[in-house]
Amino acid sequence: MRTLLAVVPGCLLAGLATLAAPVPDAVGPRVDPARHKGYTEKLAGSKVTFDVVAVPGGVYRRGSDADEAGRRADEGPTHLVEIAPFWMGKCEVTWDEFDLFMKPHAADDHVNEKGRDRNPDAITRPTAPYIDETWNHGREGYPVIGISHHAAMEYCWWLYLKTGKKYRLPTEAEWEWACRAGATTRFSFGDDADKLGDHAWYAKNADETTHPVGKKKPNPWGLHDLHGNVWEWCVDQYKKDAYAPFSPLRPTPGPVVLPTDQQYPHVVRGGAFMDDADQCRSATRRNSDPTWNKSDPQLPQSIWWLGNVDYVGFRVVRAVEEQKDLVGLRSKVRKYPKEQPGY
Repeated sequence: MRTLLAVVPGCLLAGLATLAAPVPDAVGPRVDPARHKGYTEKLAGSKVTFDVVAVPGGVYRRGSDADEAGRRADEGPTHLVEIAPFWMGKCEVTWDEFDLFMKPHAADDHVNEKGRDRNPDAITRPTAPYIDETWNHGREGYPVIGISHHAAMEYCWWLYLKTGKKYRLPTEAEWEWACRAGATTRFSFGDDADKLGDHAWYAKNADETTHPVGKKKPNPWGLHDLHGNVWEWCVDQYKKDAYAPFSPLRPTPGPVVLPTDQQYPHVVRGGAFMDDADQCRSATRRNSDPTWNKSDPQLPQSIWWLGNVDYVGFRVVRAVEEQKDLVGLRSKVRKYPKEQPGY
């Protein structure tokens, strides 16, 4: 049997070769002028506020080139992505914010799920943790840690109901765009890892603990701690080859691997306080897995807390105009599905 290429005319082969050629650097990134502005969100009934930064839209090359120091295979192939404008939390969500969601009206998981069955818009809340949820890292002004993807998603839903603004987790593509802030280098400030300490809490300067948010230099778009401090949840379910289907030449608008009802794996980004510089690069990806909660003695294990991970948190985003596949997005994870005996 002849191969497809054997029957393609020479002129078309030449055209295919041109299409396969790398896109010149001049093609991206393209940063559009931002027509929206940042603001401060005040959470009603409390003194808690958080700042939100206006992130412009544009086009960039996602992933890392094969010769980037510290690169892993799941960071390629690089491809063009088109991002719509959005707002993003200036810093990671802190315990000050999360406690407003977590502490009132504590309920067990049966109450959570039955309430959600009666009203799909109902607020479900984390069950009581069986360990110190701060891991002795600090609370006031410190980033939330040790929470599951489900918990981060439900917090965003609670925040939407509380504020009327449709907050959610960032897509992986939005997160990298915001982290890079127009840069094509390993970090938002360049390639020199020796400068990372000015911008991030990581293995060399964090003393094996998290730190209050917003204490290091922001990136060029005014966002803090995207490098280091804690890994941050993205909306996306993790796939090692997630970038494979996308064109290196034509920008893909708003790519996302939508989450399912499975607890694992999901994407985290940014590196954390115990990581080396390579893990804090803009392109670095990591996936969650069941070992993150293997020490939980509860049966079934919690869908809210990660008993073995003190280095994962999150930040929120809000689209200027939401893309269709993310409208009404909410966690589909259910600890007690209706078909489970005894539910």
